[in-house]
Amino acid sequence: MANLVAMLRLPGNLKSTQWQILAGPILILLILSMMVLPLPAFILDLLFTFNIALSIMVLLVAMFTQRTLEFAAFPTILLFTTLLRLALNVASTRIILMEGH
Repeated sequence: MANLVAMLRLPGNLKSTQWQILAGPILILLILSMMVLPLPAFILDLLFTFNIALSIMVLLVAMFTQRTLEFAAFPTILLFTTLLRLALNVASTRIILMEGH
């Protein structure tokens, strides 16, 4: 970990707000790596379950929001969930074509 911090030239004592800034790009890299790296079928099933639960939560929050500005992060959340669903579709197609699951 220390070598990674030195390579990225990040300070060793990152505060929680600084990690929150890095959470978005790290999340995007993890989602994109799902498209490239092979995933076991069990992990893929867990990610599909997480995706369905996340989409139901977004739907409920969008339905029960009184004012538009209460859910101002909706476009960003929609972008991340769409990217997650795309990565899951690519990963599941790869497993079906390679292993016949």
